[in-house]
Amino acid sequence: MKGVVLAGGTGSRLNPLTRVTNKHLLPVYDKPMVYYPIQTLVNAGIEEILLVTGGKNAGDFLRLLGNGRDFGLKHLNYTYQEGEGGIAQALGLAEYFVGGDTVCVILGDNIIENNICHAVERFKQQAGGAKILLKEVPDAQRFGVAEIRGDKVIAIQEKPKAPKSSYAVIGIYFYDATVFQKIRRLKPSGRGELEITDVNNFYIEEGKLTCEMIEGWWTDAGTFESLLRANTMVAETGANKMTPLEKKAVSEGRGVGR
Repeated sequence: MKGVVLAGGTGSRLNPLTRVTNKHLLPVYDKPMVYYPIQTLVNAGIEEILLVTGGKNAGDFLRLLGNGRDFGLKHLNYTYQEGEGGIAQALGLAEYFVGGDTVCVILGDNIIENNICHAVERFKQQAGGAKILLKEVPDAQRFGVAEIRGDKVIAIQEKPKAPKSSYAVIGIYFYDATVFQKIRRLKPSGRGELEITDVNNFYIEEGKLTCEMIEGWWTDAGTFESLLRANTMVAETGANKMTPLEKKAVSEGRGVGR
């Protein structure tokens, strides 16, 4: 399984902090924001990672991250998104990197308390398709929202004014290689972007999307309120936690994501 971190965009909701830097380079407690999604992938045993960035500060990522030595990586891949075409367009830039493999995609401002080791393993066991992670939140209208019937997602709405549930689709997605065919079928939304929600709905139409609830806390960090929450939660409880068995597996090169 390959890993893709999406760290483009202008971060306009964090203006004026983002006038001189990319949102994902802002600090969250004692590390740059982008460190957390990369560590999430590494903790799951995913070592082939592509960072998608853009804007005027793309070179700062290279200066900060280099080849990923801080994460124990031998190499870190980079690509550049021109303009703001949406999450799905950014993921489309990873097609050559992913090849025919499966991929875990994580948004660069997503921070979780625990890890995704078990979700990676369960996705490997399903026959292709996609998997999304969900979290019950009080402000679901800020996110993609999953409409659930039984244990299945029957539809996803992007930032609905009247959410049909309180289950937000957090910014961690698992896809098989057909995701790139689906991205090529997309048409720009009313926001002028290619929406990842539309990609997920294609998988729902095929009956090939599974979901699970993430344990522990989760937050994005794309607004002043959520950035403050991220700093507070990391400072008080830490992030990217692993069980002793998971730590042992990764230290021995047996990450469950392989």
